[in-house]
Amino acid sequence: MADSSVEIIEGCRLPVLRKNQENEDEWPLAEILSVKDIPGRKLYYVHYIDFNKRLDEWVTPDRLDLKKLQFPKKEAKTPTKNGLPGSRPSSPERDVRKSLDLNVQSASAPSRGKTLPTPKRKAESVSLATQVTAAIPVPSLPSSAEASQASVYPAMRDSSFSIKSREEHEPLASLTTNGTTRRLIPSQPGRKRKSCGGTDEMVKVFQNNNPRCSTVYLPPGEDSQDSSDGIPSAPRMTGSLVSDRSHDDIVTRMKNIDCIELGRHRLKPWYFSPYPQELTTLPILYLCEFCLKYLKSLKCLQRHLTKCNLRHPPGNEIYRKGTISFFEIDGRKNKTYSQNLCLLAKCFLDHKTLYYDTDPFLFYVMTEYDSKGFHIVGYFSKEKESTEDYNVACILTLPPYQRRGYGKLLIEFSYELSKVEGKTGTPEKPLSDLGLLSYRSYWSQTILEILMNLKSENGERPQITINEISEITSVKKEDVISTLQYLNLINYYKGQYILTLSEDIVEGHERAMQKRHLRIDSKCLHFTPKDWSKRGKW
Repeated sequence: MADSSVEIIEGCRLPVLRKNQENEDEWPLAEILSVKDIPGRKLYYVHYIDFNKRLDEWVTPDRLDLKKLQFPKKEAKTPTKNGLPGSRPSSPERDVRKSLDLNVQSASAPSRGKTLPTPKRKAESVSLATQVTAAIPVPSLPSSAEASQASVYPAMRDSSFSIKSREEHEPLASLTTNGTTRRLIPSQPGRKRKSCGGTDEMVKVFQNNNPRCSTVYLPPGEDSQDSSDGIPSAPRMTGSLVSDRSHDDIVTRMKNIDCIELGRHRLKPWYFSPYPQELTTLPILYLCEFCLKYLKSLKCLQRHLTKCNLRHPPGNEIYRKGTISFFEIDGRKNKTYSQNLCLLAKCFLDHKTLYYDTDPFLFYVMTEYDSKGFHIVGYFSKEKESTEDYNVACILTLPPYQRRGYGKLLIEFSYELSKVEGKTGTPEKPLSDLGLLSYRSYWSQTILEILMNLKSENGERPQITINEISEITSVKKEDVISTLQYLNLINYYKGQYILTLSEDIVEGHERAMQKRHLRIDSKCLHFTPKDWSKRGKW
């Protein structure tokens, strides 16, 4: 459909032909990121709007629909404080942070009957309202600072009482056109009732006869933010996912490696990775599957294998069960391996920014053993010292091993280490789309497994607190609360929060657990945590 008389330049948008999951033709809107000439024709690198970047690809002119071609609009130069052009436009994240700062200032400013002067940056105020409205707060559970005592009891699915969702009681926070917030915290009606007598107050429960359903009662408390979906109040200054947008240019938006050969697998990268420039023009990049050294040809790889003595990742093997092993690798002691691992991981992680400064990190590599050695399946990294209770910095299962249960095994292992350390942990944000799915699935299965296995003692009804769930699983309390919200188990009834496990949820959980064959055996873990605050151990 391409017309040779029309010149397509970078920034143009137009429909592009591609196959969907059902192998049917579709014409999604795409943006031209780059154009290159090869003998006889042109190729166009396109990004499909509203699709993940891993689907970006080079396409031929016959796949372009020029009838709906949209040329790029000239960017309006935004004025600076001095009124001079040249300032770059604000990113959505900066707009949101500015709006939050404005809200705090307006809330803290005294009101004495005088009209406050209107800030000059009206454009920011308007964009603020449009940006923040997408992040509508979810009705939240009691704060993680309070250990809410909950009681579990079997309940009839078709109960005689009507349970109303909290949304019917509380309107959500709304934003005005100038970017200020009318009410940041949803109101809690019925607060005239007697307040909870402490964080471990007992809650009255009733018992019915259906063992397939259960209900958890939670007393109300302060609102908490969903840790997985909340807007950060400031950019991250530590970790492997530092909020740095300086690298987000046209070069890093494009895949630079066509194919990677790793052992018996050939991998097609999803994202840009900063391998040396001279290697990006090769049709295949060869990696040693044991030391992850990158080489430019098969002959170079064969020569390297005659000299490479590694048959497993460098470091200590801290877990082995069957053919599955985990190795702990210090980013300072094994710097070259750690850097090569980060370069490989960047091919499949869009938000990763750590490549070379590996000293403050530990890497836990999962391998599968056969007669030739220990083959890498996936890995996760974590900071040696995390001030924010992060137990995972980056986590990845390589594409040949995905959808086989290895992702949940990596997540389970990270929490098993947290249990040995006596801490609760949470992964660094933002999670990728696949990472978020894996974590939500793991949290859901872990919490439901605990709730369903609660048994009464001495004829008393079983009871559990949010704190106890967190201590048993080492999952941070904010993640426990956000998971309960995500499962839509929370209802508001007679001044109390209740969690109702219906038959559908119970049956779905049982089906999911039957498919989950790979589990971590804590008896096979040989791990001694170190106190990394003492610099001598680095």
